[in-house]
Amino acid sequence: MTIQLLNDRYQVIRTLGAGGFGETYLAEDTYMPSKRSCVVKQLRPIHNNPQIYQLVQERFQREAAILEELGGANDQIPALYAYFSSGGQFYLVQEWIEGDTLTGKVQKQGLFSEAAVQELFMNLLPVLDYVHSKHIVHRDIKPDNIIVRQRDGKPVLIDFGAVRESMGTVVNSQGNPTSSIVIGTPGYMPSEQAAGRPVFSSDLYSLGMTVIYLLTGRQGQQLETDSQTGEIVWRQYASHVSPIMARVIDQAIAYHPRDRYPTARAMLDTLQSIANPIPPTVVSAPPPQTVPVKPQPTPQSNRPNGILIGSLIAGGLIGASVIISQVLPKSSQPTADKTVLPSETPSTVTSPVIETPKFTPTIPSVPTQSPSTPTTSIPPVNTTAVNNYFWLSQRLVTDTDLDRKDGFELDIMRNSIFARHGRRFDTPELQDYFNKQPWYRPIYSPKAFPPKLLSKLEQQNVDYISKYQDRYGLIYFKK
Repeated sequence: MTIQLLNDRYQVIRTLGAGGFGETYLAEDTYMPSKRSCVVKQLRPIHNNPQIYQLVQERFQREAAILEELGGANDQIPALYAYFSSGGQFYLVQEWIEGDTLTGKVQKQGLFSEAAVQELFMNLLPVLDYVHSKHIVHRDIKPDNIIVRQRDGKPVLIDFGAVRESMGTVVNSQGNPTSSIVIGTPGYMPSEQAAGRPVFSSDLYSLGMTVIYLLTGRQGQQLETDSQTGEIVWRQYASHVSPIMARVIDQAIAYHPRDRYPTARAMLDTLQSIANPIPPTVVSAPPPQTVPVKPQPTPQSNRPNGILIGSLIAGGLIGASVIISQVLPKSSQPTADKTVLPSETPSTVTSPVIETPKFTPTIPSVPTQSPSTPTTSIPPVNTTAVNNYFWLSQRLVTDTDLDRKDGFELDIMRNSIFARHGRRFDTPELQDYFNKQPWYRPIYSPKAFPPKLLSKLEQQNVDYISKYQDRYGLIYFKK
């Protein structure tokens, strides 16, 4: 076999794959001193009709520009090095990702654990969120198109369908460009994509089916479907998966797009709430109230006072016992408060939030009825589900986390880092917002707040969000 030199620059080493759209090669870039490895994809139009060649070339250039933008801004998408056409064929030159596909990982190491799958979700969903923000649907997510990069263990998303669709361009009877093909892999694409109408949640379906393969070793075609609903039946092959994670996967692979997560960000937020639940607050009972009593010389001569004092003591003790009985079970039974996942029944608990009741000591008055039936009230517990952004104390924020958020939400994100450490705020609206959060415990005034309470990572995130806001003018509250 004669080793080819493509575009007088790329030395072909071996063929990586071949299909209906052309071939893929591993090559060396002879123009670079390092002779860096790269992937060269040879793509050919379905019809080599001279009348539509110019149209295909224009679409190819546009799609290549999109791939250049995607790979240049996210290190989990291969960078586009070059594109060119030669001899009626179109070529893309992309970064070579050294590592194993998820299919290779399963073949070498066996099935994935739930923890490994959750980590995969957390690493890939931000990438999908970024891709979708550019109005691109990948359309071919599957185990073979996700490579676990050898140098850092990160999953890299390869082989976008956008350029391949442009290769299927034809002209209909009205002279308008159209596509004669459906991009995707049977078993990994949902029904609307098979019909040629993919949406953003189609990629979430494909990712969910990929994860099912990692957990069960079964391809989509090897799984049954419910004859009435069309839903995939898979749980019996993954008994080691928790009910919470199974529900997340079920929602991702729902038959109808309206029943899936609407966005990759929504799915990521759900997984983050599972990974970082708000710990329950331990509530201690207040000390019982005591009433100072002056000894009386003769109980007979002071009978009304004796009845009054006895009633006060009895009322205080009974009231304290009622308070203790109401408060203590809340710290030992987290089922009292629930954060419900999308499409879950209210019986499923994922993230209990218990607010410490605030008590105002009072001396009970003389009961008008029998002292054996005292009444008392407990302040209501706030169970509103909120985004506390605790993850900002655990990992560095990225542009992907901030994109498509308005100034109000960005201000809340940045200031939540301070609020978590008990800082108060000069801005009344900001203070009022955090006052309504069940986890907020104000301790320090703005001037007395010690900056050393923030970890290095938290301070970096504060600075990063602030610079992002300044760069795009997204500020709601006055700094």
